Amino acid sequence: MSHDVLVLYYSRYGHTAQLARFVARGVEEVPGMRARLRQVPPVAPVTETAMPPEPEEGAPYVTRADLGECVALAMGSPTRFGNMAAPLKYFLDTTGAEWASGALAGKPAALFTSTSTMHGGQEATLLSMAVPLLHHGMLILGIPYTEPALSSTVTGGTPYGASHVAGPRGDNAISDHERELARALGKRLADVARRLGTPA
Repeated sequence: MSHDVLVLYYSRYGHTAQLARFVARGVEEVPGMRARLRQVPPVAPVTETAMPPEPEEGAPYVTRADLGECVALAMGSPTRFGNMAAPLKYFLDTTGAEWASGALAGKPAALFTSTSTMHGGQEATLLSMAVPLLHHGMLILGIPYTEPALSSTVTGGTPYGASHVAGPRGDNAISDHERELARALGKRLADVARRLGTPA
């Protein structure tokens, strides 16, 4: 029997989406676990602007049903001034019913982000994403220093979650350490969910 781990992200230029795919690979290294990749749609200041029902590229848009059907959540966003991007926050703001019912309580969660610069707010962004998940009663997992790449990386990677430094022009490829740590995070999340036996 396969159990889905929701890998949810917002990505403007594709870097966070790439990181999501490495997290998903790590999830699927755990027997019986499957990654369910989903993205949130962009939001616009003009609220009448409507998005197509399915994105032109990348993963399908997330629904609130995805939250309840999955045994764990990996959530990613580029940084916006040390905070998560508005589209992801907008989606989380619609999850009041899941909060009231405890749909996510007791499920493990992990976080990932991408910034343009080394000190562009990676850890603050990861922590900002953790706050609403703590309100939902989720169990937040990071990357332990037992992962050798965490002590060796000179690019992305933090104990709070996986990360990528895209560069001021967004032309940095995901480094070997960033890839390794994203996969390790996905694998750890899926393994904890499997051992918890979290019901979907």
